[in-house]
Amino acid sequence: MAVSADSTILELLQEKPDSADVLMRFGMGCLGCAIGRGESIRQAAAAHGIPLGELMSALEIAEE
Repeated sequence: MAVSADSTILELLQEKPDSADVLMRFGMGCLGCAIGRGESIRQAAAAHGIPLGELMSALEIAEE
C-alpha cells in the first residue's frame, strides 16, 4: 500500500512503523490516540498546526 496524506495514522504506522518517532518529534501523540485510527495524516497535521509539507517530508512520503 502506498501511504499518502490521506492515509490514516494507523495505516501509516502499519506501513512505516518507524514513523512513530517522527510523529513524536512533532509533538503528535497519535500512537495511543483513538482518533488516530480514523484520522488522516492531513487531518492530524491540521489539528496540530503542523505544515503538511513539512510533516510529509519528515515522514519521507511524497506529496500528491
